[in-house]
Amino acid sequence: MFELLGVPPQALMGQLLLGLINGAFYALLSLGLAVIFGLMNVINFTHGAQYMMGAFVAWMLLQYAGIPYWGALVLAPIIVGATGIVIERLLISRLYHLDHLYGLLLTFGLALIIEGLFRQQYGSSGLPYTNPIPGGQNLGFMFLPWYRGWVVAFSLAVCLVTWFTIERTKLGAYLRAATERPELVQAFGVNVPRMITLTYGVGVGLAALAGVLAAPIYTVNPTMGSNLIIVVFAVVVIGGMGSIAGSIVTGFGLGVVEGLTKVFWPEASATVIFVIMAIVLMVRPQGLFGTPR
Repeated sequence: MFELLGVPPQALMGQLLLGLINGAFYALLSLGLAVIFGLMNVINFTHGAQYMMGAFVAWMLLQYAGIPYWGALVLAPIIVGATGIVIERLLISRLYHLDHLYGLLLTFGLALIIEGLFRQQYGSSGLPYTNPIPGGQNLGFMFLPWYRGWVVAFSLAVCLVTWFTIERTKLGAYLRAATERPELVQAFGVNVPRMITLTYGVGVGLAALAGVLAAPIYTVNPTMGSNLIIVVFAVVVIGGMGSIAGSIVTGFGLGVVEGLTKVFWPEASATVIFVIMAIVLMVRPQGLFGTPR
């Protein structure tokens, strides 16, 4: 069928794999944004810089401490998440009673500062990171690199665990209740401010985890987050601001759509997600999975 359209099966499947990989990063990053916005009502524009920090921390752990990828996969999200907790306590917590715009401006400024510091220290040419799972499998119609398959599978697993924790557990119920009736949750003996702080740390940790996964695929670069964050915000808007399921489904789905567009209409691949966002906003302003506020 695809031969009739002038598209070799290898090219199609290769772009589908690339779309799934991009979708994995879109899903993880938009999931972190959805957690922070949905539970804290903060538009975290620092997310792209924190994704970049995750990749750099993984690189530093390998270069300076000899800790390989598998250790960095655990340590980097914790380290970057801890910096997020400090930022939330010192800066963001002071803006909760103000309009969303103030939080957006603050986090945007922080992103520029963080990116500038890393560019000053490491330049902008990019640093290589060793592939921890070399090789792959020839499937006949395409070659599947083991590491890229691992990224897709692991990202999906993390997304599903996060969704289950927030939507189907007692902890998730407390988190959702704390955003709507914090005084009632506080009456049950729950430390709401600490819960909110930890929530921000978890959202930042998800961004850092995506950065660690991206390090062996892309060069570790101070601008890697700024190149991605605009697309991720579009994914969040399409899925629905604050919707966990929306972030996961639209992240992977739009990655695949973008990959297929590169096959059938390459010129539109850079804008297709934004075109979809415009259409969704006109038809369903709250997003595909969002609820009217």
